Amino acid sequence: MLQGVLHIHSTYSDGELTLAQLRRVYETAGCRFACVTDHADAFDDVRLDAYRRECDEQSDERFRFIAGLEYGCEGRMHVLGYGVTTPIGSTDPQEVIRAIDAMGGVSVVAHPKSTMFPVIEAFEQLPQGIEVWNSKYDSRYAPRPETFRLLERLRVRRHDVRAFYGQDFHWKRQYRGLLTILDGSTLGREPVLAALAAGAYVGCKDGLRLPSTGVLSPEQVAAFERVHRRSQRMRRFMGMAKTWASASGLGVPAPVKDQLRRIF
Repeated sequence: MLQGVLHIHSTYSDGELTLAQLRRVYETAGCRFACVTDHADAFDDVRLDAYRRECDEQSDERFRFIAGLEYGCEGRMHVLGYGVTTPIGSTDPQEVIRAIDAMGGVSVVAHPKSTMFPVIEAFEQLPQGIEVWNSKYDSRYAPRPETFRLLERLRVRRHDVRAFYGQDFHWKRQYRGLLTILDGSTLGREPVLAALAAGAYVGCKDGLRLPSTGVLSPEQVAAFERVHRRSQRMRRFMGMAKTWASASGLGVPAPVKDQLRRIF
């Protein structure tokens, strides 16, 4: 079994930690791998070469970075290319998915908004996965059950669309307890990507284990509904407070922002 993390960002795009710092953070947490997905639009050819090289240099038999990119697409949709570091000359999400799959990567629609669900369901080219729990967007406490229901509908058409569990980690104080455990013990780019593509993993948070199929029990769905409603109410309240503070010219002190990132 290999514990690791999906969907993290470094200083190569808009993250606060360098790759070396990310390794220390996640290795201390018991992780053996990290799929880093910096934003594709942050790179030119020279910077991409440096990114690939440093991901390799910061990897060894104890810990492995799998370099990838997050592609911004039409309609403010984002597609993760786990294991892919090649620019794609299109913002059509279906073309991006095709390109990622053709390059041997794992294509995952990241943190899909509810308004995007009809667009995704109309895709001819479905991704290999949907990020059903993004602990930055959905909160650390619970995912949105409607995203699991989206996955269920997609799996009617393609039975091997997987549920992915990502942190979308950017900030030093951000919550980072949502992890992924792979079957097997071989550490490396190809074995990790193969396990993700095959669904040979579970999402984990504390004692909770969530399957790659995304199939939840009715009890789990009900629990997530309750927790998510409470979390959303708190997020709305904090958003109103932030808007009020900004309108009053007060701003939000950095220590308060750091603490909120720990909480949410």
